[in-house]
Amino acid sequence: MTPDLILPYDGVLPVFASRPVWCGRGSTVIGTATLGAQAWLGDDSVIRSDGQVITAGERLWLGARSTVHIATESTPTHIGDRVTVGRNAVVHACTVGSDVVIEDDAIILDGATVGDGVLIEAGATIFPRSTLEGGYAYGGNPAKRLRPVTLEEIAERAERLREAADERPAGPEPVPPEVEESVFVARTARLSGRIALGAGVTVLFSCELAAEVGPIVVGADTNIQDNTVIRTRGEGVVIGRDTTIAHNVRMNDCRIGARSLIGIGSVLAPGTVVADDVMLAGGSTTDPGQLLEGGHLWGGRPARILGTLDPKKRALMAHIVEGYCRHGREYRALQEAEG
Repeated sequence: MTPDLILPYDGVLPVFASRPVWCGRGSTVIGTATLGAQAWLGDDSVIRSDGQVITAGERLWLGARSTVHIATESTPTHIGDRVTVGRNAVVHACTVGSDVVIEDDAIILDGATVGDGVLIEAGATIFPRSTLEGGYAYGGNPAKRLRPVTLEEIAERAERLREAADERPAGPEPVPPEVEESVFVARTARLSGRIALGAGVTVLFSCELAAEVGPIVVGADTNIQDNTVIRTRGEGVVIGRDTTIAHNVRMNDCRIGARSLIGIGSVLAPGTVVADDVMLAGGSTTDPGQLLEGGHLWGGRPARILGTLDPKKRALMAHIVEGYCRHGREYRALQEAEG
């Protein structure tokens, strides 16, 4: 059994120690990734190694809509043996030890180090450059050490996650909208309804854009990263140009301005308005109808102002947009060649 989609990056294909035990629909492995024996990849799980390496040991188990990625120009991701990752979780540019359980909706951010025998509870956010000592459970936003755990409890929690795994319901795949040549829509993304994508937009692997009521309008050169879900149940969603929507974001019926960044795993409540030039930290949430004023770094649950959007952060955000425009061109060519 092989993933639904395998693509090279910079001419390098992923390496599998043996065929995965299971690969769900929409499962995707990209680039310089090396996976150990007995991997299990759930529906819409994404392992994307495009610029740095990803290594994973034996018996990696990825739940549905989980994402493993790197920081393109700086930080790889290394995962030990017997690691279980729940649904809609993100493991990003970090190091994870062996015998680790990462529960549903948890996020591990850039430069973090997770020791052996760690339990990361559902919905936790591991902040950048954190160090989690082995043998403990962690939870919260930001995650804090809660209590000691044994390997027996780790194994029990891993089994519980695996038993709760569900498959995407069968059904016809939606037909993606017609797009111009500069737009990239991944083959494993699912788009339906009234959707307008501006020039240079990138919609990455296993995203779901469902314009169930109002339309979804995305401005030029904006990137929507793996496993983000955007749904409309009312007026619709409008996203400005030159904006980044990071991995595993959830939103419906909101407005996002230009030159903004919505961080990994954030959840935007209906009626949220994000002004131009906003950075929202990973793992954040908003209240219904909340306004995020421009020129600030926001974060927390619910989001509050954490600081000023200084020139360094603005330059970083612009650099990410440029990089994803390039990724979009590269992936479009690779996907067309793959057929």
